[in-house]
Amino acid sequence: MIELQYFDRSDFRQLINWINSPVLLLQWGGPAFSYPLNESQLEKYTHQANNEYAERMIFKVIDKESGETIGHISLGQIDREHKSARIGKVLVGEQNTRGKGIGQQMMKEILKIAFDELKLHRVSLGVFDFNASAIACYEKAGFVKEGLLRDRSKHGDEYWSLWEMSMLENEWLKAQSQ
Repeated sequence: MIELQYFDRSDFRQLINWINSPVLLLQWGGPAFSYPLNESQLEKYTHQANNEYAERMIFKVIDKESGETIGHISLGQIDREHKSARIGKVLVGEQNTRGKGIGQQMMKEILKIAFDELKLHRVSLGVFDFNASAIACYEKAGFVKEGLLRDRSKHGDEYWSLWEMSMLENEWLKAQSQ
């Protein structure tokens, strides 16, 4: 079992250690960050997050049993007028902890915040088309593919396409009643 706690300056070093390649940084953070990830970039990322009217909530993922930080996730582009937000910066930290259902738990917890606490109507995310395990996780959580943004990002000599996915409030409520 996991819980989400606000990500703060004391968590920077752990996240920097997890992001150990330019490819992983691009997958995790998109073009907003440059490799190597550093504290200055994370200061900008966390600036004005996690307050009552913030447009971004940033969390570390805690394993309840061990108390260890095992991941990272954010809810950004929070639009209270249109009742929407976007999940991003999803990472199960250590390679040996991936594939064990932690991503599913992370989705459930962040969606509880989005739909139950913030009373949002729509939550979206983007995932590169080659990230089959993440796509499977998001679909299992109830996200629906909306469309493929072909050749969305360039990395080296290749282009990466991005699936746009979303979940609506009624889909969340239906999933919770089952």
